[in-house]
Amino acid sequence: MKRTGILFFPAFDWSLGNSHPEREERLLYTQEQLFEEGILDLPQMKQFTPRVASLADVAQAQALFPTPSLYPETLDPHLIAAGSAILLGEARIRGEISNGFVLVRPPGHHSGATVWGNRGFCTINNEAILINQLRARYGIKKIAIVDTDVHHGDGTQDIFYHDPNILFISLHQDGRTLYPGSGFIDEQGGPNAWGQTLNIPLPPGTGDEGYHYVLETWVLPRLQAFKPELIINSAGQDNHFTDPLASMNLTASGYGRITELLQPDLAVLEGGYSIEGALPFVNLAILLALAGEDYHHVREPQKIGRSSLPLATLKPYVETLKKQTQMVKPDFTIHNVKFFPPGEWVYIPRSVYYDTEGFQETRQDFVRKCNHCAGTVYIESQRSHAKTKSVLVRIPFEACPQCEQAGYDLWEYVQQHHQEIHSGLLQNQLHNQHQVWQRKKD
Repeated sequence: MKRTGILFFPAFDWSLGNSHPEREERLLYTQEQLFEEGILDLPQMKQFTPRVASLADVAQAQALFPTPSLYPETLDPHLIAAGSAILLGEARIRGEISNGFVLVRPPGHHSGATVWGNRGFCTINNEAILINQLRARYGIKKIAIVDTDVHHGDGTQDIFYHDPNILFISLHQDGRTLYPGSGFIDEQGGPNAWGQTLNIPLPPGTGDEGYHYVLETWVLPRLQAFKPELIINSAGQDNHFTDPLASMNLTASGYGRITELLQPDLAVLEGGYSIEGALPFVNLAILLALAGEDYHHVREPQKIGRSSLPLATLKPYVETLKKQTQMVKPDFTIHNVKFFPPGEWVYIPRSVYYDTEGFQETRQDFVRKCNHCAGTVYIESQRSHAKTKSVLVRIPFEACPQCEQAGYDLWEYVQQHHQEIHSGLLQNQLHNQHQVWQRKKD
C-alpha cells in the first residue's frame, strides 16, 4: 500500500502578534477539518511526532548571526518545524512512506544563507535544512525544489544559488506587485550553477487553469530533464483566492491538481493566511492528492469574488516569458580581492531587508569559479548601523581539493587579519562539519 506520512506541528505557543497573519490559530481550523473528515483514519496515512532540529543541523545550511548562542528561546518553534521536516524526509528515504506532508509553522522560505532575524515571517529555512541533512546523511545528490508559494522563495534561492545539484523553481506572483520584490527571470544561478534557478513570475489574477498550464508545459519538462532523486514542494497556500496578502485565484481543488502533477516526495507548508476560508480545504486537498484519493469534491464555502486572468491571456505571456528566460546570458563580475586564494572570484553584492524588525542587511558575496564543483563561497555580512561584520565561508558538497583548501585559507585569514570581522561560520558541507567563531574582546 502507498503510505503517506503526515506530521502536524501548529506551534500554538508562537506568533508574531494577536492580529498578525502568522499567529497561533493559523492551523487550528486545519486540524479540526482533518479530524472531521476522517483523513487521518485512512489506512495509507501514517502520523509522525515532531522532532527538534539542532543548531548544528541549521549550521549546514545557514549562518545565524552574530552567533547562535545569542538567539532567544523563541527560536524553539522554528527548530521544531525544521526538525519535523528532517524527520519526515528521513522516513521517505528509508522507505517508510511514499510521500509526506510536513504541516508545520513557522514557515521558512524567506530565510537565506545569512540570518540576522525574522523576515517575511521566517527565521530559519525548513526545506534547506532538511535538504542538506539528507545530502549529508544519506548521500542524496540531486534534489529539486518547486516553490508554489505566492511569494518568491528568495531565501531558498539564496542558499542554493551556487549549487549545480539543486534545481530551484519558484512560481509566484510577479515581484513588481508583491513582497519580497524579487524572483525575476534574470535570476538563474551563480557562475557554477547557471540555469539551476528558474523563476516564473505570474501576473495577479492567475488561477487554476493558469497554474496547471505552467506546470504542464514548463515546470514538469524541466524536472524530467533534471531527473532529481527527490522533489520537495514548498507548499505555500497564499495563492488561494481568499488570501488577504496576495491577488491570485487558486482553489482548493486546484491545489490538489498541483500536487497530483508534481508528485512531490515531500510537501512542506509555507505561507497561507486565509485561516478559515482556505487552509482547512487546501490542506485537505493536498493530503488527499498525496494519498492517491479523489480531491475533486473538496470545496471551500466561499466563491471567487475577484476576476481571474483568462488562460487565453496568460498563454502568450508565458510563452514570451519562456523566450526571454532563454535569452538571458550570464554576466558576472570578476573581483579578485588581495587576500583571496588563487582562482577567479565572482562578486555578487546583495541587500536584504528584514521587514519584521525594520533593518537592512548588506552583503558582499564571492564565489570561486570552478569546473569541478559548486565552488567555495565567501560572504561578508553587516546589519545596518553596526560597526562590525560577520562572515560565512562555505566549502560545498563534493568540493574539489582546490576549493576545499581555499575555504580553509579564507577561514584562517579572516580570523587573524580582519579586525572588523566580529564573528563567523565555516560551513564545511564536504565533511558535514562546521565551526563557529567569535572574536574575543580586548
